Amino acid sequence: MPINITMPALSPTMEDGTLAKWLVKEGDTVKSGMIIAEIETDKATMEVEAVDEGKVGKIMVPAGTEGVKVNAVIAVLLEEGESAGDVKAPAAAPAKAEPAPAPKPAPASFVPAAPTPVAAAKPAPQAAVAVMERPIGARIMASPLAKRIAANKGIDLKALKGSGPHGRIIRRDVENAKPGAAQPAQGGAPMTADGLILPQILDDRVYAPDTYELKPLDGMRKTVAKRLTQSFMQVPHFPLNIDITLDNLLESRAAINAAAPKDVKISVNDLLIKAAALALIDEPDCNASYTDKGIAYHKHANISVAVAVEGGLITPVIFKAEGKGLAEISAEMKDLATRARERKLKPQEYMGGTFSISNLGMFGIKSFASIINPPEGMILSVGAGEKRAVVDETGAIVARTVMSVTLTCDHRVIGGAEGAKWLAAFKRYVETPEAMLL
Repeated sequence: MPINITMPALSPTMEDGTLAKWLVKEGDTVKSGMIIAEIETDKATMEVEAVDEGKVGKIMVPAGTEGVKVNAVIAVLLEEGESAGDVKAPAAAPAKAEPAPAPKPAPASFVPAAPTPVAAAKPAPQAAVAVMERPIGARIMASPLAKRIAANKGIDLKALKGSGPHGRIIRRDVENAKPGAAQPAQGGAPMTADGLILPQILDDRVYAPDTYELKPLDGMRKTVAKRLTQSFMQVPHFPLNIDITLDNLLESRAAINAAAPKDVKISVNDLLIKAAALALIDEPDCNASYTDKGIAYHKHANISVAVAVEGGLITPVIFKAEGKGLAEISAEMKDLATRARERKLKPQEYMGGTFSISNLGMFGIKSFASIINPPEGMILSVGAGEKRAVVDETGAIVARTVMSVTLTCDHRVIGGAEGAKWLAAFKRYVETPEAMLL
């Protein structure tokens, strides 16, 4: 009987992907292990191998289709003696359907649709007018009690017209409204809990349609946006800052590169990766992740390094960095960064980190704080090394090359004291790089 080829799950978090290219066509004979297609996930483009043998009877999902769900049928193989007429596979899930455009009675896309009538004394049209007349960013005037009652009854305050002083919404206005009445339509103006209307950025009343070019989000940018938003909202972050002198590290780097083979060139970032890994081993309480079942304390320092790629950011991992030499770290990092920009990384190469480093020093950024990359417990933001006037041990003012770093910590895992101890260990390795050899 015909054999269904389904959309594979190429990573634990993959829900859908883009079928970028077919490498076979209908009628071709396929053997087990043969590369038949290329799939784009949120992080990489990966090749798909055939598991079974047969002839391609029908391609269910054409090349270039986006949003193909995992396990959806993408093609059907025929066994010996079967024909295309035997194919009875269900149609593959199509790309995510774009929402139908809302009717345009007015240019303002964020004005809610006319609400369901509430109390008889307050006709729906009046409520709608009240919403439409509120300026963008206006705060809905309502008493604290009215807000609590509205929240409990599921009533949208934007759709009510207040009978209190200056149009303030009071208790009786909410009590007279029907529970669940006047809910905003999809695409309505978002509102905070205290009644502040937030304008849609691309509303016609904010930016005229001909003043910008809209570029659709690809899978990577959607995923990055979703995960960083979740991290920023759900993980309690706190930053720790410290200045580190780089003069000794720069001298050591120059000496190492002078003695290294021609194909080896150690970067400052390679040294920082090594120093971070050793500091995590010295302070094991910081090499940790929060889970619902408890705190996971990691046995090795797996350093994720942020690499900017077209359309987003990816963090390939240097596994067990504490036990690797600088030449090995350098070669591995160059390879990972190159393949990251080509979107050729495998999921196991950008998952499993225990700590992240983000370096914007090459862009002249002096100091910044990054958002934690869950489930990791910390991320280090590295600024530019620059000449600064500092006071040395003798009290004299001298010029030193100084770098500012910011350690962002997950307070569910890392306390202030633990983070400070890790920074002290990291600073010691950077300012005394020969300690990395011990």
